Amino acid sequence: MKKHLTHPLRSLALALSLGVLACTSVLAQTAAFPNKPLKILVPNAAGGAADITARTVAQKLSEALGQPVVIENKPSAGGIVAGEQVARSEPDGHTLLLISSGTAVSASLFKSLPFDTIKDFTPVSKLASFDLVIAVAEGSRFKTFADLLAYAKANPGKLNIGTPQIGTTQQLAAELFLSASGLQAQIVPFNGTPPVITALRGGNLDAMLEILGPVMPQIKSNALRPLAVLGDKRSPNLPDVPAVHESGGSLAKFQAASWNGLAVPARTPREVVMRLNREIQTILQMPDVKKRLSDVNVNVQGGTPEQAAELLASDIHRWHDVIVKAKIDKQ
Repeated sequence: MKKHLTHPLRSLALALSLGVLACTSVLAQTAAFPNKPLKILVPNAAGGAADITARTVAQKLSEALGQPVVIENKPSAGGIVAGEQVARSEPDGHTLLLISSGTAVSASLFKSLPFDTIKDFTPVSKLASFDLVIAVAEGSRFKTFADLLAYAKANPGKLNIGTPQIGTTQQLAAELFLSASGLQAQIVPFNGTPPVITALRGGNLDAMLEILGPVMPQIKSNALRPLAVLGDKRSPNLPDVPAVHESGGSLAKFQAASWNGLAVPARTPREVVMRLNREIQTILQMPDVKKRLSDVNVNVQGGTPEQAAELLASDIHRWHDVIVKAKIDKQ
């Protein structure tokens, strides 16, 4: 006489079989990785430091994985276009997103996004950091960072500092600097770096705050004078220029930096994430990679997926607080 499974047992058997199938699918997916070309979506235009970083890593990653790694530039406000495309991609490790401090800014600045920056992505690794610098025109009255601080303290509200755009890491870093120092000054966002430099050299601006790379040619030609960098240590590219925190006092613990890294869609198998991470750590230690990135004023970083995730989350919280305190309108 045949015995039939009771309803609860049938349900359990079905659940177990589905679980086995799911596990088998994940294992097969992991074992096959990579089984097709990879692509990295870069929310920046081609030619900049972020793009160069992504392309340098992509070339080496292609060699390590035995598959083409294609860069797709998707510049847009807040990196929304690239972020949405990756968030909706198959979570198999073949589609990656270049995330950055700008990703964290967007999560805090925009009223709504077509994705959840924390829930829809799994960070793989930090790639690089980019020094932020406060610079003045060569003919400026400010010969040192101490001169700028003294003037701002003695003349509340008169100092003006230019930044490349509204809603950038540079603008928020400038606001953070004012908050930490207790100084009153005007932050003036421009539409890109060249107009800031023009205003600065024309005497229409006191200082500017920008990523080092875009202004390094002006510094090397003595058109601009760097007064301070905002990182937790001096820039290897400007070893004689002090870090802001060296001023002590309320600025003793101050630091701000721009950075980037790689992420994949959430639910990408852990084994795939770790495979990518291992390859990236090896790539970032290659002498030719270090030199290529150093040549464009990029500092090689690296690290674990957990460290990258923690950095993204902490930056979102940090920039949210700056936006609220500075009363910057959400977009």
